[in-house]
Amino acid sequence: MVSKPNRLVLFDIDGTLLRGAGPHHEQALVEAIRRVTGISTTLDGVATSGMLDRDLIVRMLLDSGCSRSRIHASLVQIAKEMRRAYVRNCATDLRAAVCGGVLEFLEQLRQQPITLGLVTGNLSTIAWKKVELAGLRGFFSVGAFSEDGATRTDLARIAAHRARTRRLIQANARIAVIGDHSNDIQAAKANGFRAIAVATGFTSLGELQAFQPDVAVQTLHELTPDELWRN
Repeated sequence: MVSKPNRLVLFDIDGTLLRGAGPHHEQALVEAIRRVTGISTTLDGVATSGMLDRDLIVRMLLDSGCSRSRIHASLVQIAKEMRRAYVRNCATDLRAAVCGGVLEFLEQLRQQPITLGLVTGNLSTIAWKKVELAGLRGFFSVGAFSEDGATRTDLARIAAHRARTRRLIQANARIAVIGDHSNDIQAAKANGFRAIAVATGFTSLGELQAFQPDVAVQTLHELTPDELWRN
């Protein structure tokens, strides 16, 4: 019997796997909110990096003067419309948006007994569609997404739990989170996972290092699978 992998590596998407994936995600947010509430919103002035889609919806509606009670009542339907809007209008090919070193690093990981997953603030349908369009879907077998938890810390824990319950990893498997934002580092640390920071998003390497990740690199070109676990 082949033993289950004893390692799990969880990747953020935007800024980590992909950069410059186009305006389609933002457009889906705006369109979904308008369809459900009739309110015209914008992400102008909103720092989207590291945020969950659900939090972006709340922020956009609050900035438009919508009450919290109305926002809460609309969230599920907005998320549903957002999934539809993204799939309907998204790019047809995101391979050019894949960050430097990603494909090579994923190929290296796939050669080892390591399970790969996603931890992202994207809604699940949007997340899987992005990695599919980027040619990366076949690397990932599990994930946790905006609709699964209130914080990125929750999502990292949920993704690990799913990997264990689906018997994708051993119960005592070591786990690493790779991301481009301080929220990814904090989520890893809060769960006792390895925190791997990569500066391919909007946060500089120096800013990421201030949050004391276990490993920090400029791009995934600089990382090897062994370095994920090296103390």
